[in-house]
Amino acid sequence: MASQIMRKVSIVGSGNWGSAIAKIIGNNVLKSTHFEQRVNMYVYEEMVGDRKLSDVINTDHENIKYLPGIKLPPNIVAVPSLVDACFGADVLVFVVPHQFVVPVCNQLKTIIKPGAVGISLIKGLNQSSTKLECASNLIASILGIECGALMGANIAQEVAKEEFCESTVGYSDSEKWWMWKALFHCSYFKVNCVDDVNTVEICGSLKNAVAMAAGFVDALDFGDNTKAAIIRLGLLEMQNFCKIYSEGGHASTLFESCGVADLITTCYGGRNRKVAEAFARTGKSFETLEKEMLNGQKLQGPHTALIAYNFLRERNLHENFPVFSSVYRICYENKPPSFLIDTLKERF
Repeated sequence: MASQIMRKVSIVGSGNWGSAIAKIIGNNVLKSTHFEQRVNMYVYEEMVGDRKLSDVINTDHENIKYLPGIKLPPNIVAVPSLVDACFGADVLVFVVPHQFVVPVCNQLKTIIKPGAVGISLIKGLNQSSTKLECASNLIASILGIECGALMGANIAQEVAKEEFCESTVGYSDSEKWWMWKALFHCSYFKVNCVDDVNTVEICGSLKNAVAMAAGFVDALDFGDNTKAAIIRLGLLEMQNFCKIYSEGGHASTLFESCGVADLITTCYGGRNRKVAEAFARTGKSFETLEKEMLNGQKLQGPHTALIAYNFLRERNLHENFPVFSSVYRICYENKPPSFLIDTLKERF
C-alpha cells in the first residue's frame, strides 16, 4: 500500500510550460492526501511593468508574462530564490531551459533533502566533454537523486486551457508510478508511466530537430505529402538514435505520447517549427527570431541538432541520419533550406 507521508513538492521553473504544469499540480495536491498543499514555484525574478513577476503571480494568481489569461491555484506560491523554493522538498519538478540545468543543480546540491526524487520536463540534451546526457541523468548525477522524465504532445497553452491530451512519464522504479499519476494525471491530462526513461527523454529532445526540418519544408511551400515524409523519416531517425544511445530502450515507447504524438504536434504547431520557417523565409538569425517570436522562451531545435550531429559524427554514423544532419548543416553551415530536400532525394 502506498505510504501516506505528506510530500512537499517544488517546481523549478515558471515559464509557459512550468506555469501550465503548476496549474495541474496545484489542483491535484489539493485533492490528494499524499502531498502538502502549498507548492513553491521558483520564479526568475523580472519586472512586468512596475511590478515584480513573483508579486504578480502571488497576488493575481496569474503568470501574466508567460501564460496570460490562465488562473493558477492559490496554493502555487512564486518564490524568487531558488534555494528557498526548493528547501525541504521531497519532489522536485524541473522545467527550466536545458541550458540552465547545470547551474540550477549546482545551487541546489547542498540543500537537497535525503530521499528526495525529481522529474524532468526539460526537452533538451547536454553534451559534456565525455558523453551525451539527458537532463534527467544530469540532474540525478549532480544531485544524487532518482530522476525521471515527463514528455508528451503538450503545447502549454492548450494544456492550460484544459484541452484533452496525453503525456508519458518515464521512471525506472515502478513502485513510484502511483505518485507521478497522483501529481500529474487529471481529467484532461492523461498520464501513462513506462520504465524506459532514456527513450522518453530522447524523443522529447530529438523531435525539436525534426520540427526544424518541418519548418524548412513549410518555408519552401511544400505540402502535406512532403511534411508527412519528413515526420516519418524523422521518427525513424529518432528510433535508430535511441537504439544507439540506450540499448535497454523499447521500440513501443515511440508510440507513447512522448514519441509519435509529440513529434506530430511539434511539426505542426510548436515553436521550433515556427522559428525554423521564419529563419528560412527572412534570413534573420535564430537569436533575433527567438527574441522577436518567443516572449522569453528558448529555442531548442538548433542546439539539439548540433548535439545529435556531434554524437553521430563521433561514431561515423551521421550520414545514416540525413534529416538530423541536414538540419545541423542548415543551422550551422549556412546551407539553404532546400539542402534538406536535395539530400533526401539523393539519399533515397
